Amino acid sequence: MARRIKKGVDSIDGVEGVLYRVPETLPLGTLEQMKVPQKGNDVPLIKVDELVNADGFLFGFPTRFGSMAAQMKAFFDSTHELWMKQKLAGVPAGFFVSTGTQGGGQETTAWTAITQLVHHGMVFVPIGYTFGAGMFRMDSIRGGSPYGAGVLSGDGTREPSATELALAEHQGKYMATVVKRFARPFSLAPGENHN
Repeated sequence: MARRIKKGVDSIDGVEGVLYRVPETLPLGTLEQMKVPQKGNDVPLIKVDELVNADGFLFGFPTRFGSMAAQMKAFFDSTHELWMKQKLAGVPAGFFVSTGTQGGGQETTAWTAITQLVHHGMVFVPIGYTFGAGMFRMDSIRGGSPYGAGVLSGDGTREPSATELALAEHQGKYMATVVKRFARPFSLAPGENHN
């Protein structure tokens, strides 16, 4: 999903997508029991202070009981220095998710993650129904919602469908267009007189 989102981002002139991952918090044995695929070294770990270099974000994560996985929450929790200085204020951001079942949180996972953006003063950019007819098709199993692209991964072995991948690519294009239009307008430090 992330690679297809990047493909969409990269298709917009003047915008480049960069993939990162957050640190793992679970022991290897637990990950093996959960059938989590091993991560390669082709996608580097991101450091919190690198976030300020981006003009926009599409955060992707699996759901755990209707909200983001603990690894992503732990990463957001570590952004307190950026939050205190509002270094990410005004930056557009969105989400894409992976859930185990159709009722597993395609919408609630993104909905509950919005709080992270709000506290940073970031601008949530949902895709709405901009994907068109593909959002309304009922002839196949499909993840995704107006909040963002999504995949129904089952026990982790189901690969994204062509429609799910097309929605991910669309979200990348959509976000890149928004980022290009609305580059960071200004930065306000908390406590400054903003008259």
